[in-house]
Amino acid sequence: MANLIVVCGPQAVGKMVVAESLRDKLKYNMMMNHDSIEISDKIFGFATPAQKEFNAYFREKAFDLAVKYNVDFIFTYVAAFEMQEEKDYLMNLHELFTKNGGNFYFVELSADLDTRIARNETPYRMERKASKKDLEWSRQNLLDDTKNHELNLKEDEIWFKNHLKIDNTNLTPDEVADKVIEAFNLIPNERCEKEYRFGV
Repeated sequence: MANLIVVCGPQAVGKMVVAESLRDKLKYNMMMNHDSIEISDKIFGFATPAQKEFNAYFREKAFDLAVKYNVDFIFTYVAAFEMQEEKDYLMNLHELFTKNGGNFYFVELSADLDTRIARNETPYRMERKASKKDLEWSRQNLLDDTKNHELNLKEDEIWFKNHLKIDNTNLTPDEVADKVIEAFNLIPNERCEKEYRFGV
């Protein structure tokens, strides 16, 4: 039975570093949304039809294999919550893991815009996400999506039984991860490092 933790929120809110902290504390495997984006961009070009299809297939296959082989998983994701297809996608992930006996945990991060703009330009983010190295484009993309999409749910809106909202403007990734672990009463796996973070 595989568990899935989805760490969701706007661009540069800190999803990756929070997910990495959860990975190391819980010994879960991790796929950030940019893992599939970067490799599909590299093979098929930026935002081409082939890139989009491969990106979706990459993620779908990873989730299916996690369930098949009982691999506890963390996934980072940016959702435009006003779009029905986004809700459908997340609900399908919920069903995939829970119908096979696992648990689905949804962590929704938020931070003020100035904090996100500053985090968007950190060297570590540039290192891990090649598509973000064009800072002018990346900053404008962040601003455009903030203006055009609902990147956090309304304060009183909850989609899942295990749904935790955290404003991490002034929190470290480890502090956020500890809040998640405590809220959901998560127990670390007993695994060797190469099983969940080989080559990282």
